[in-house]
Amino acid sequence: MATSAGAGDAAAAAPAPADEEARALLPSSAPDDDEDLEERAYEAADKVIVSISDGPDPDEDDDGDAALRSSAASGTTPPFSWRKLWLYTGPGFLMSIAFLDPGNLEGDLQAGAVAGDTLLWLLLWATAMGLLVQLLAARLGVATGRHLAELCRDEYPDAARRALWLMAEVAMVGADIQEVIGSAIAIKILSRGYLPLWAGVVITALDCFIFLSLENYGVRKLEAVFAFLIATMAISFAWMFTDTKPNGKDLLVGILVPKLSSRTIRQAVGVVGCVIMPHNVFLHSALVQSRKIDQNKEYQVREALRYYSIESTVALAVSFMINLFVTTVFAKGFYGSKVAGNIGLENAGQYLQEKFGGGGFPILYIWGIGLLAAGQSSTITGTYAGQFIMGGFLNLRLKKWIRALITRSFAIVPTIIVALYFDASDSALDVLNEWLNVLQSIQIPFALIPLITLVSKEEVMGVFKIGPNTQAVTWTVATLLITINGYLLMDFFSKEIQGPLSGSLLCLVVLIYASFVLYLILRGTELSEKIVKAIRKSFSLQR
Repeated sequence: MATSAGAGDAAAAAPAPADEEARALLPSSAPDDDEDLEERAYEAADKVIVSISDGPDPDEDDDGDAALRSSAASGTTPPFSWRKLWLYTGPGFLMSIAFLDPGNLEGDLQAGAVAGDTLLWLLLWATAMGLLVQLLAARLGVATGRHLAELCRDEYPDAARRALWLMAEVAMVGADIQEVIGSAIAIKILSRGYLPLWAGVVITALDCFIFLSLENYGVRKLEAVFAFLIATMAISFAWMFTDTKPNGKDLLVGILVPKLSSRTIRQAVGVVGCVIMPHNVFLHSALVQSRKIDQNKEYQVREALRYYSIESTVALAVSFMINLFVTTVFAKGFYGSKVAGNIGLENAGQYLQEKFGGGGFPILYIWGIGLLAAGQSSTITGTYAGQFIMGGFLNLRLKKWIRALITRSFAIVPTIIVALYFDASDSALDVLNEWLNVLQSIQIPFALIPLITLVSKEEVMGVFKIGPNTQAVTWTVATLLITINGYLLMDFFSKEIQGPLSGSLLCLVVLIYASFVLYLILRGTELSEKIVKAIRKSFSLQR
C-alpha cells in the first residue's frame, strides 16, 4: 500500500482488530436474496480466486502456505506474494487503456509538435493525478463490493441520479466516437486507403464483440488480449522513438524542469484535460471486483488494496512511457516547423513518413499498428464501461451481450455518419475531436465529485474511508482538474459562441451546470443543511 496515494491512511492503520466493534465498521454485503435482485459487475462463478481460503493453492510451497494461513487465521494482512500480485494483475492494465486511447495520442502529438519537450513534466504530473483518482476508484470497488454507478444509484435522489446517468452516457458516447474513429483511421492507413473510414468503423464495431466474447472463457483470457494490445503499442511507439533518435538531454530537462508559456497554454490544458476520462472512473471501480474478495474480512480487503495499488502504479507507468514516446517523436520531427499546428491523427502517419521515411519498415505503418492497438483496446474497454454504467445506474438484469449491443448502438450510428462525412471533408476531423474533448471536459465533475464524496463517507466505506489529509489532497486535485477544464471550456466557447441570443443561452446553460456541480459538492454537508433551512425559513416568512 505504500504506492497508493489514495490508500495511504488505510496502509498506516494498525492490523485488523478482531473485536466486533471494528467488524461492524466494515462495509457489509447485502443478503443473498437482495443480491439476486441487483445487477452485479461479475457473477460469483466468473471471479478469479485469489484467497487461500477460497480454494487450494498448489503453487505455494509449504512454508509460504503456512504463513498465509497463519495470517488469515489471525486476521492480519498476509505477507507479500509475487504469485498473488500476478493473480491480481489485470484490472489496472485495462484501466490504463483510457490513458492511451486515440484522443490521448492526438493530444500527445499536438503537444510535441507545438511545444516540443517542454510539456513532458506536465504529462508526468497529470499521470500522477490520474493515478490518485484511479486508486480511489479501486478502493471504492474493493471495500464496498459495488461499483461507482451502483453506489450513485443508492446515494442520490432520483432526479440527481438520472442526471448523473445521462452525463455518464454522454461522456461514454463521446469517448466511444473518438476511439472508433481512431481505429478506423488506423485501418485506412494499414489498407493503404483501400478501406474508407466508414468500413473501418463497421469492422471495429464487429470485432469488439468478438474480443468481448473471450470473457465467456474467463476474465483472465480477456485480460491477456489487453496485455497483447498494450505490448503492441509499447513496441510500435518505442520503435518510432528509437528510429527518430531524440535528444536525451532535452528529454530529461523536459521531464524535470517545469516550463509553460502563453503560446503553449492550450496544449498544456489538453494534456491535463484528457488524462481523466469520466467513464474510466466507473470502469475501474467495477473491474476490481473480478477477483473473489470477502468484504467482511478486513485483511482480504487490505491485501487487495495493496496489490491493486502496485498493479495500477505499474500500469500507469507503462502508459506514461508510451505517451512520452509519442510526444517526443513529434517534438523531434515537427517542433518549430510550419506544419506543427496542422498535424492530427489522420495525417500524422503521412507527415512521419515524409520526415523520417522508415528504412526496411515504413514508419507510416508502425504508426498505424500502434494506433490500431490503441483504438481497438479503448473501444473494447469503452463498451465494457458502458455496460457497467447502464447496469449500475438503472439496475438492469440483462445478459452481457444484450447490454453490449445496446451500448454499441449508442455510438456506432453517429460514428458511421461522422465517418461518411469525413470521407468528403477530412478537415472536419480536427473540429470533431475538439468538440468531443470539450464534451469530456464537461462531464469530469460528475464522476470525480461522487467518487470523492463516497470514499470519504464512513457509512459507505467503513474503516476504509479516506482520512482528512487524503481528502484534502484529492479535493485539491479535483479542483485543479475542474478549473483547468473550465478554462478549456471558456476558451472554446468564447471563440465558437457569437451574438446576444447564443450568449444568453450559454449563460443559462452555464448557470444550470454550475448549480448542479455545487449541489454535488455541498450535498450532505452542514453548509447545505443551513442553506436549505434558510430557504425554508424565508418561504415560511413570506406566507
